[in-house]
Amino acid sequence: MSFKCGIVGLPNVGKSTLFNALTNSSKAQAANFPFCTIDPNVGVVPVPDIRLNNLAKISKSKKIINTTISFVDIAGLVKGASKGEGLGNKFLSHIREVDSIIHMIRCFDSDDIQNVNPTVDPVRDLEIIETEMMLADLESIQKRLEKNNKKNIDEDQLKILKLALDCINDDKDLSTLKSEFNKKQLNQSGLLSLKPKIFVCNVDEKSVQNGNDYTKSFINKYGQENTLIISADIENQINELDLKEKNNYMEMIGLKETGLNLLIQKGYKILELETYFTSGLEETRAWTIQKNCTAPKAAGEIHTDFEKGFIRAETVSYDDFIANDGWVNSKTSGKMRLEGKDYIVKDGDVLNFRFNT
Repeated sequence: MSFKCGIVGLPNVGKSTLFNALTNSSKAQAANFPFCTIDPNVGVVPVPDIRLNNLAKISKSKKIINTTISFVDIAGLVKGASKGEGLGNKFLSHIREVDSIIHMIRCFDSDDIQNVNPTVDPVRDLEIIETEMMLADLESIQKRLEKNNKKNIDEDQLKILKLALDCINDDKDLSTLKSEFNKKQLNQSGLLSLKPKIFVCNVDEKSVQNGNDYTKSFINKYGQENTLIISADIENQINELDLKEKNNYMEMIGLKETGLNLLIQKGYKILELETYFTSGLEETRAWTIQKNCTAPKAAGEIHTDFEKGFIRAETVSYDDFIANDGWVNSKTSGKMRLEGKDYIVKDGDVLNFRFNT
């Protein structure tokens, strides 16, 4: 499983600059005019995990394979996008295809970088984007609830759509639906307003450690839990350096983690994802799964035959695997367990599946 994050925001807030930094590429054109990005750019990035290297060293693996995350640089939206303003509905449809939304928000002053609004106001800017997504949801719901279309919708989805419509009409937060329906049901609805969100406050270099008045006003409104303070320009500069220079530069400006690492950590948290490993002579590999995933479902991430023919899973925790220097000692010391179909895989488990084809 590779999860996909869409980078969304008003024009000229730094989306393409952040995308280039995250993907360590120049695939996304970054320029000082609105609607520079038209078709969405997609970059697949390996998820850094030091545990992979440690496991591979013990197993003497020939290859290390990281799990991945995809970033999608989606064109800037403007007020009225749901009615065709700017580049219109086309880009709202791109947002439907991602697992989570990274809201890129301008929190810096600049005479050199054009702003589509006369002032910098991160709260207002986010409200513009979320209003356009809500209006797009409203149009989608109304079409799907038309008499001719209702017959194709199951009972749970029909209930979600009706309640979502009530929320929009009453100016209530659609996230209240999360207490009544599970994640799978809500995902099936395809509503943009229900997608998990990460807020990235894009700041200048002097504000990267402690933020500024713009980030403070934003956090006062939306809280810190899903908010990150990142400088897209600094992230881009960091990726142009070699490892030693990168570490020295980050230490000099007081950065403990790169923006990529922070986004991945936040993304895993809000999407409720975990990682398990397979490790042997041929390869050590990371696999991404949903929290509370059963062993057969985890096996299915490798191949559907593994899930269909699942017998049991040889299981060692990462810490035990490292402490016992691999599979053999883990087994002899009693740290390896045989787990069945009901086993809930834990983050960091090292697994070997037994199955019938």
